[in-house]
Amino acid sequence: MLEADRSLCIVGCGTMGEAIVGGLLRAGWIEPRQIVATTRRQAQAERIQGRLGITTVTDNGQAVADAAVVILCLKPQRFAKVLEGEGVKEALAGKLVISIAAGITLDQLVAWLPESKVVRAMPNTPALIGSGMTVLARAASVDDEELALATRIFESVGSVLELEDKHMDAVTSLNGSGPAFAYVMLEAMADGGVMMGLPREAALSIAAHVFSGAAAMVSETDLHPAALKDQVTTPAGCTIAGLLMMEDGRIRSVIARTIQEAARVAGGLGGMPTT
Repeated sequence: MLEADRSLCIVGCGTMGEAIVGGLLRAGWIEPRQIVATTRRQAQAERIQGRLGITTVTDNGQAVADAAVVILCLKPQRFAKVLEGEGVKEALAGKLVISIAAGITLDQLVAWLPESKVVRAMPNTPALIGSGMTVLARAASVDDEELALATRIFESVGSVLELEDKHMDAVTSLNGSGPAFAYVMLEAMADGGVMMGLPREAALSIAAHVFSGAAAMVSETDLHPAALKDQVTTPAGCTIAGLLMMEDGRIRSVIARTIQEAARVAGGLGGMPTT
């Protein structure tokens, strides 16, 4: 629990940072006055402050100095530059620091911030509507109470799972990039509906509900997707005909290789110099 006299800082408050802040405020266990966010431009800071009612500044060192928990919502290409800013590393010492940067490993984070309690997080964009998934990996110095606080922060925007850091490139691909892959499949299914005469709006609505409903079936029934697929597939029916067409297109290997390739690229995102 973040005490009433302690604050949380979002460094680099872009899309994901705003999603986290919005979720925290909806959850109601932290007050707007306890949140400070940083942006690169003053105009953006003023826009966020006006919309969310939190304190926003452009000075990272000033913002993190007074915070108990700091979430680094930075692109990996900007990570080192921000940490090397005047007073930033010193101000982060002894604090819980959560990084959502793809490709920046716990070992790198600990090397940069040896005096901080470091957690690596990979959320995804459905956090914007409170339906996100976040995977956490913690450094050895992070205790259960500190992890519980990190978990509570991200539970405000969806579900949370803890894994080891060695899995985080795959998590970045499957969880972070995964919504984009799902959107392509959803759009393709809607296109098929349009091709067969459905109005575009209706086709998109049906496809979206198919995806959300199918996902809920997997989450809530504990049945394997193959078993759920078989429930829909009747002998000599239209479903098996469509499934065989998908198999002709090697859809399983294409999607699996998509995750593999995105994970490979994710693993290289943290390979920049530290200064």
